[in-house]
Amino acid sequence: MQGRTALARKGSETRELLLEAAERAVLAKGFAATSIEELIAAVGITKSGFFYHFGDKTGLAKAMLERHLAHDRAILDDVFGRGDALNEDPLHGFLVGLQLLAEMLGQLKEAHPGCLAASFTYQDQLFNREVHELNRQGVLAWRDRFKARFELIAERYPPKLPVDLDGLADMASTLVEGGLVLGRMMQDPAILPQQIRLYRDFVRAVFLPN
Repeated sequence: MQGRTALARKGSETRELLLEAAERAVLAKGFAATSIEELIAAVGITKSGFFYHFGDKTGLAKAMLERHLAHDRAILDDVFGRGDALNEDPLHGFLVGLQLLAEMLGQLKEAHPGCLAASFTYQDQLFNREVHELNRQGVLAWRDRFKARFELIAERYPPKLPVDLDGLADMASTLVEGGLVLGRMMQDPAILPQQIRLYRDFVRAVFLPN
């Protein structure tokens, strides 16, 4: 039993190393330019070992995206959960969460390498319908998360500015993606957290009186 557990742990560790190596490569040069050969060389396994974990390169893409989306969820759950723990008011808890997110991103010493979902979108012709749909659902999850919070906030603080809550929710995604692109282009890690803080200021202006 212990031997099987150790083998399973070793297998899961190898899979994670492959996903980490693949993410670094894809963010640096794109999915098409990332080869199975370079990944197995980076991790130190055989090609059959790669196929054991992912089946093919499409399986790798799906696993990469699932891992990325789970990581996103964990970060958002953490920062906004902490914001709510510090303030029971739905608006102020959300504003605290945005500040915590900006602070976390501001601690990066280098510009964030980018967003895997965006990279997949730029090369969407490489992927099948399942990967496309998974990517789309990831964006919708952001919209649903933020819109649900804005609807809760609006019950207590009717918007002071005319605003579409779907659009306000989508703004979170567009600001993060845009901040990632600008930060990488300018090699300035301060751009992304600055965009988050500007979003925070705009949300405050939408719901709070002057």
